[in-house]
Amino acid sequence: MSRRVRRKVARRGKEKVVLPSYPEVEDEVIGSEKNEVVDWTSLPDDTVIQLMSCLNYRDRASLSSTCRTWRALGASPCLWSSLDLRAHKCDIAMAASLASRCMNLQKLRFRGAESADSIIHLQARNLRELSGDYCRKITDATLSVIVARHEALESLQLGPDFCERITSDAVKAIALCCPKLKKLRLSGIRDICGDAINALAKLCPNLTDIGFLDCLNVDEVALGNVLSVRFLSVAGTSNMKWGVVSQVWHKLPKLVGLDVSRTDVGPITISRLLTSSKSLKVLCALNCPVLEEENNISAVKSKGKLLLALFTDIFKALASLFAETTKNEKNVFLDWRNSKNKDKNLNEIMTWLEWILSHILLRTAESNPQGLDDFWLKQGAGLLLSLMQSTQEDVQERAATGLATFVVINDENASIDCGRAEAVMKDGGIRLLLDLAKSWREGLQSEAAKAIANLSVNAKVAKAVAEEGGINILAVLARSMNRLVAEEAAGGLWNLSVGEEHKGAIADAGGVKALVDLIFKWSSGGDGVLERAAGALANLAADDKCSMEVALAGGVHALVMLARSCKFEGVQEQAARALANLAAHGDSNSNNSAVGQEAGALEALVQLTRSPHEGVRQEAAGALWNLSFDDRNREAIAAAGGVEALVVLAQSCSNASPGLQERAAGALWGLSVSEANCIAIGREGGVAPLIALARSEAEVMEEGGVPALVHLCSSSGSKMARFMAALALAYMFDGSTHYVCSTYKMGFYSFHAVDRMDEFALIGTSTESTSKCVSLDGARRMALKHIEAFVLTFSDPQAFATAAASSAPAALTQVTERARIQEAGHLRCSGAEIGRFITMLRNPSSVLKSCAAFALLQFTIPGGRHAMHHASLMQGAGAARVLRAAAAAAAAPIEAKIFARIVLRNLEHHHHVELSI
Repeated sequence: MSRRVRRKVARRGKEKVVLPSYPEVEDEVIGSEKNEVVDWTSLPDDTVIQLMSCLNYRDRASLSSTCRTWRALGASPCLWSSLDLRAHKCDIAMAASLASRCMNLQKLRFRGAESADSIIHLQARNLRELSGDYCRKITDATLSVIVARHEALESLQLGPDFCERITSDAVKAIALCCPKLKKLRLSGIRDICGDAINALAKLCPNLTDIGFLDCLNVDEVALGNVLSVRFLSVAGTSNMKWGVVSQVWHKLPKLVGLDVSRTDVGPITISRLLTSSKSLKVLCALNCPVLEEENNISAVKSKGKLLLALFTDIFKALASLFAETTKNEKNVFLDWRNSKNKDKNLNEIMTWLEWILSHILLRTAESNPQGLDDFWLKQGAGLLLSLMQSTQEDVQERAATGLATFVVINDENASIDCGRAEAVMKDGGIRLLLDLAKSWREGLQSEAAKAIANLSVNAKVAKAVAEEGGINILAVLARSMNRLVAEEAAGGLWNLSVGEEHKGAIADAGGVKALVDLIFKWSSGGDGVLERAAGALANLAADDKCSMEVALAGGVHALVMLARSCKFEGVQEQAARALANLAAHGDSNSNNSAVGQEAGALEALVQLTRSPHEGVRQEAAGALWNLSFDDRNREAIAAAGGVEALVVLAQSCSNASPGLQERAAGALWGLSVSEANCIAIGREGGVAPLIALARSEAEVMEEGGVPALVHLCSSSGSKMARFMAALALAYMFDGSTHYVCSTYKMGFYSFHAVDRMDEFALIGTSTESTSKCVSLDGARRMALKHIEAFVLTFSDPQAFATAAASSAPAALTQVTERARIQEAGHLRCSGAEIGRFITMLRNPSSVLKSCAAFALLQFTIPGGRHAMHHASLMQGAGAARVLRAAAAAAAAPIEAKIFARIVLRNLEHHHHVELSI
């Protein structure tokens, strides 16, 4: 026999990854053994059990179903000592199916009232620890039945959300049914009366850890009767009588740790407790406004006992608990965990402190009080990172959630505090979070992914996440069967995809496919995951290469499905935005036509323009605008009722955001390339709102009445708005088909196409159905005057003279830089529009010649988003010949000549670029 080692290499993007080496045994004599199938069932039982212990419950169940042997091993009691049901919908049927494996269940975590109702069907009579969250709907009856069926309970925790329907009656039931109880932590109970607490004191002699958190009323005197208590927390509890507390609680003979954080406790009570209690070692009073008033801080006397408050050095205080101080006080928790300390009392204190601090910091982060920036930067961030390394899973989760929460300063616009985010990064928090995200425990995966997502709003942190391999980790988590994990991972990819430098990495990591699959997987009942997935795809679709990946992965169908069927406005908005971005690359890929041809896409977008939510209307109009550049889409949008819907939108958005105004007008402008659509726009009353928008301060692209366009062309502070107004006026008077607004009746305008314009009606505001007409010549003269004035603002006589006398490229470049309108490079014109400008170069009007050449210059400047597309259209239309003629025409104005020469140079540039590709 000979042994050789084969190194397996996998590809992760462009990087080679060497996987662990595996010994491969090769029999040189008996060749038949080379092809022998490996019998995995022959693995030793303890090896299989160890493998299963590293899997989540879903994967463990899948592995157990492969054969009888592994099914038996999968039911081993050691694999079912602990069970976390939070990520699963645990109803009675599911609980009954698990019952045969839960006879020796020791620890159970659950979420929600439905799971609580099902717990008794697990038949886990030996249950020792029970922890539940999302407990708002759990009633006294449910909790009483649970404790009655689990008399061996030693620990019961419900929170951190409020248990609004639990009363003192349930607390009495706990005392009656659970005599072995050691730890009881309940959150958000309205009243805990003296009788209930006295029952605990009498019937639960081993009760050492009590937490009545965020309650309204707790009987302080009765708590003084629980003589067994060592650790007590009333954090966030209101209506406390601190005078009674200071007189009673210091007599508790075994009280070691007390937490009064987030209350209105004052310095006098704190001082009395610290000086009077003989057993008390640690008092937590974080985020207590009365105590923290500057004038009262000096009044607090600790008498050698530990006081943890916002004005103390918490790390230094904790380090003082140990005989040997650590070299770095910020490592106090880590040093304690790694030490071989045999002091049971100290270990209990530190374990309790981890839990208490994680709870306090999370609640403080959620309320986001003012004035804590200094604390978060100097201590809070470091504490959360230290707690993330705890051996207590719930502490780890809460610390990760705290990191996700404390950086957010505004939920509405998803803004974060950059200083806090970078403090986490500088202290090594990114690597810690990514390590947690790789845990097999789905609760840790979810909370770590949430923190990574929020922190990644900051560009520096996003870069660090990418450099640490976070994109690959999030792409893997996005494929999770656990909806909560997938949702947070999708949120992380959403925030990372904002950065242009991360889009390609997300695609290379398989993130596009994972996000599209999420939409199909959670198409119903998963609004959060759908919004995040669609948002990430929208960002990725803005990139040309990634947009093709989205389409290849089935993204068009997935996003149209959301736009058609989902009722949640956040999902609708992101789906419409994604479709808009997919349709924006019509000059470089086929996604524009693919979106238009997807069944129900255009109808869905038209319907979304009627949404009550402005963001949805804006993105839907933007998508229709982009789609309208395709001839087939343009007619299909009109057939789907797009003209009517967009006119209504334009009529209703005069007071809306500039973004919505721009997209509404832009979509109508895109549709108006078709003569039939122009007539329809007028028939539906679309001229009036467009003119109103043109008169507004919004920088929108408009067609409409001469006075409004003239005003916009001459007075707007936006070069782009003036440019579009000049083009609209040029359209009206270039000698081709003209559109006359001839009547005003009952609020509706009628557009009529005619071959000869005999008169032009200016739009009046009369309510008496009158028309104010002026001669065509007057309107034409006014329009041409302002078009000429606009074009001349971009001319420099000296530069023009130099360019006319010289063929040096530098002279033309100087003119180009002065004439460039940066925003115009983002416009995309159809073949019909380009053809119209080429025809306009032959117009006898010198002003219109100059305007046409100026427009073509804007559309072909190298670096423009659609410049290559426009150059291709012009070459196909024979524009070079017309441009040369315009440049050489003796009677043409110098502006038209120079601009035409620049356009010819641009076409040559794009031609060479195309050949090099």
